[in-house]
Amino acid sequence: MLELSALIDTVQKNCTIADARHARDMTMCTFLLEMREYYRWEMEIPYGARLPKDELGDWLNARESLWNTVEEEDFSPLPLSATGIDPFEADDINRALIPQGLVYSSGLGHFRKPHFVLAELKRAEVRDGVQVLVAGCEYARDLIAPPAAMRDGAIFLRMDAVRRLLWNKYEEWQWKEKNTALGRAFAYYDFEHDIERGLDRMVDAESEAMILHEVGEARAESLLGADWNAMLGHLTSRHAELLARAVRDHLADCMVTLPTLLEREAAGSLHFYLANLSGLRRALFPALPQAYEAWLDSGDATQLAALVNAAEAHWLNTARQLMTTYHRDPVRGDTQINALADGDLAGLKL
Repeated sequence: MLELSALIDTVQKNCTIADARHARDMTMCTFLLEMREYYRWEMEIPYGARLPKDELGDWLNARESLWNTVEEEDFSPLPLSATGIDPFEADDINRALIPQGLVYSSGLGHFRKPHFVLAELKRAEVRDGVQVLVAGCEYARDLIAPPAAMRDGAIFLRMDAVRRLLWNKYEEWQWKEKNTALGRAFAYYDFEHDIERGLDRMVDAESEAMILHEVGEARAESLLGADWNAMLGHLTSRHAELLARAVRDHLADCMVTLPTLLEREAAGSLHFYLANLSGLRRALFPALPQAYEAWLDSGDATQLAALVNAAEAHWLNTARQLMTTYHRDPVRGDTQINALADGDLAGLKL
């Protein structure tokens, strides 16, 4: 237990350093929402319970003060050997932890923000030749909690983060129009009659959809090769990075996620997918919500399936166009990618 305590403390310290360097890059609204949920996790406050306003304010001030003291510190090696293990060497770390029922993940997320998490290992499996590590109770984490990600060639799924995401979506939906894709998703899982059971069913279903997306990401990465990651790692414009990630997301989903959900007739997950199609992803693929509406009207998914099938080649060509544009002149690559109008990249018609 003393060794576990030291491990948790080290991982949490690294999380705090990462937050100190990057958390304040978010918009104020996003920052406050994420901090509220981080406080809920840290204080183990149940979903739906009201957060104590004064205590939350004091915690926010104390956390920002802590960030100021650690921002310039280096990340610490994890105490799993005589000399410690670099916190970004997740494979080496997991070789030591998985036999003990623990799992660890580290890597760079959006805009190169480091992410670290230490959790209970719920299960490990292989999907489409890719290792899947499913995390349960989280013992250390940073502010942002991506529910699923590809890390060092393995899919890392965080069940706690999935559940928190879905609960927050449900609470937010309570204040909005009910007859939407999100409302249809909650109706499919029968939240109205049994919220806890509905949430359990939705967590299982959407966890599977997230694994499918990451399997698609792995396939996309094998098709795009090292040039894609080289480009993504050097983009400095936020819009250019978001555009590239949106294109790859569409490629992954049209190769794996959407065809599989359609084949399984997973209506709840299809509703939830469309509910979360927003921002650049929606702007780039206007034909998809149109096909979704046609499916709702007719009950026939043939048109939706045909669009997804055609879109796979489109998004692969679009991703390659982005790479060609960038690598033609890497010094001006961000500018050239930003010069590509979102509408020009969309192109696909219903």
